[in-house]
Amino acid sequence: MYDYVIVGAGMFGAVFARLATDAGYKCLVIDKREHIGGNCYTKEIEGINVHWYGPHIFHTSNENIWTFVNNFAKFNNFINSPKAMNNGNLYSLPFNMNTFNELWGITNPKEAKEKIEKEKIDIEPKNLEDQAMSLVGKEIYEKFIKHYTEKQWGKSTKDLPSFIIKRLPIRYTYDNNYFNDVYQGVPIDGYTKMFENILDGIEVKLNSNYFANKDYYNQIAKKIVYTGCIDEFFDYKFGKLEYRSLKFEHKILDTDNFQGNAVINYCDASVPYTRIIEHKHFEKNIKNKTVITYEYPKKYSEGMIQYYPVNDEKNQKIYNLYLEESNKTNNIIFGGRLAEYQYMDMHVVIASAMNKFKKEMEKE
Repeated sequence: MYDYVIVGAGMFGAVFARLATDAGYKCLVIDKREHIGGNCYTKEIEGINVHWYGPHIFHTSNENIWTFVNNFAKFNNFINSPKAMNNGNLYSLPFNMNTFNELWGITNPKEAKEKIEKEKIDIEPKNLEDQAMSLVGKEIYEKFIKHYTEKQWGKSTKDLPSFIIKRLPIRYTYDNNYFNDVYQGVPIDGYTKMFENILDGIEVKLNSNYFANKDYYNQIAKKIVYTGCIDEFFDYKFGKLEYRSLKFEHKILDTDNFQGNAVINYCDASVPYTRIIEHKHFEKNIKNKTVITYEYPKKYSEGMIQYYPVNDEKNQKIYNLYLEESNKTNNIIFGGRLAEYQYMDMHVVIASAMNKFKKEMEKE
């Protein structure tokens, strides 16, 4: 009945479905959630597009990907410039001349470089703490990295692998733009509308769990495009992969402006959440009310959403076994952050979907 049954209406699944449909293939997209868009889903509340599963800012330097997404959405010129709160003091991110001025009163790059070099600790990194202090020194590490990271991962930085922060971007310019990419923005009508446009004319079934009717879906499709957890697909035969999850607490406030910025990170150990998102600032919305979201990192347990893979040595070994197993299948295509066990920005997911579809066409 279908050339492809695509499991998951998130970014990978939607893009693959669009490419396949435009090439003349018949697709069915299913998703166990009640909405399309995966974690990019936006929900309109009080006339504000709320990023329901955390902030998503689209950014890329790949012109082909930028052209592709602009077929389905008009993007604004939002520039991601988060702030960091520490003990009641607000600092600029990423680390740049504004940050160094706020920290030390330094006003020129030469002084900033000298200060950073003086702060750095000469150590062979054995863990994340060592790595951070060898890159930026003790003060920046303790103010911005230590407690935020420990909240995010639920572990001491001494117990986290150093590769989590292979590098820390430091800019000796007064530039608060978090990304270096040429193209950046947020869909003016929200991500959900963008996904509706990507999936236009394609059959979609929501509240449909692939594993509840696996034999049926396998029978009606020539191939399955699977974007869920790879360990679940193989019935955890090599063990379960670890994830970190998140809890979001959304609040409608009777004010036109709560914090003056889209994202503020909270780096204090005493604050249980990692950041507060004020959604109207993604689109310069002038409504009289605002919607804010508190983001709490959580240990993953069954039934929660898997947000961040724990790519340590132990889990990577398990994933490699599943990857080998997936390479033996002829009629299953695995793609997306859960199937590839890798945290990927949106443009990277799109590139992955494009590449895997291209390989499919090369087989024809």
